[in-house]
Parts: sequence; C-alpha cells; structure tokens
Amino acid sequence: MTTDLSFAAFDVETANPKRGSICSIGVAVVRGGVRVATHTWLCRPPAPIGEFSPYNVRVHKITPADVAGQPGFAQRLPEVLAVIGGLPVVAHNAAFDMDNLTRACSFTGADLPDWMYGCTYAWSKRQLSLEKYRLPYVAGALGVTLDDHHHAGADAAATADIAIGLAALAGANSLADLATANGSQLQRLGRARHRAGR
Repeated sequence: MTTDLSFAAFDVETANPKRGSICSIGVAVVRGGVRVATHTWLCRPPAPIGEFSPYNVRVHKITPADVAGQPGFAQRLPEVLAVIGGLPVVAHNAAFDMDNLTRACSFTGADLPDWMYGCTYAWSKRQLSLEKYRLPYVAGALGVTLDDHHHAGADAAATADIAIGLAALAGANSLADLATANGSQLQRLGRARHRAGR
C-alpha cells in the first residue's frame, strides 16, 4: 500500500524564542513507506539572533559551546538540502519549522528551499481523538518511539513514523494522498502557512 510513500521529515531546534535562531536541524528520510535514514546537524544560528536563552538550552541541551566550531546556518543548509533532494517534506507543527527556516534564510541571505510540505500536527487532529496533539502525545497514541524529545533527529524520526502511521490509517499511498485524506493539500514553502501548536 505504501510503495509511493516517500518523503522527508524535518525538525529544527532554536537558540532562543526568536524565529530563525536555528541551532540544530533533523531530517528523517522515508522511501516506500519505510524510514531509511535519520540525520542531525548542529549549526551556528544567524548572528543577529545568535544568543542562547537559558530556557531553550534547558529544553534541547544545546549550548553555545556545542555550536562554536560548527558551520553557520547558511553553510550547513546545503547538506540538509542534499539529503532531502526532491522529496516532499513533513513536519509536526510545520508552521513553526517552516517559519524558522524562512527567517533563518532571510537573516543569512540563503535561498529558501522550494519544498512542498505537510503538517502531521494538523493531520493528527483530523484523524485521531486525543487530549493533546504535541509530538509526544501523537507518538504515544500511534506506538511511535520518541527517544529524546527536542533532539532534532529524534523528533524528525518520530514525525516520519507518525506520518507513516497516519498514512496507514487513512489508506494513503503518498504524502499528497495523506493531505487529501485530511481535507487539505501540500503547501509550497514561502506561501500562506496555517497555524498549529507544537
């Protein structure tokens, strides 16, 4: 059923509450309905918004020292894009991740990726009946492992597995089919984005 279900799940962690202050990126690649690879990168956030807030550090455990020797966001982005290639993208609360990506690109002058994307948070609200729809709750409801919440790679892997689970429940053969089954369509990065809760 899932032979055409190929996509990349995307997650970012930020240094502070300012949108665009990306300090870590996670990507999980799914091909033919199977998660085949997970990647995590650290990067220095864009300089104008590069400070680390104590709250964010408590959440994701990434410190200024951890990224001091890493490439800046704009230098790291090509590696991320190479892994994703031409795949459609999914994120859990895509509004958060795509807005951060958009703003980080704007701060650094990097080209915004040309992605089609969907949101597992929004789809979970359509398909599941839960008390809350944050990543740990949806993962638990679908029997998805979430090893280390707020680690970008772990969150991307869980998001990928959630999308696979939702596609199975909906009988969807592709990410576009999953969006359609939930009364929506994949959006293009840079155009109007819906709001959702992380």
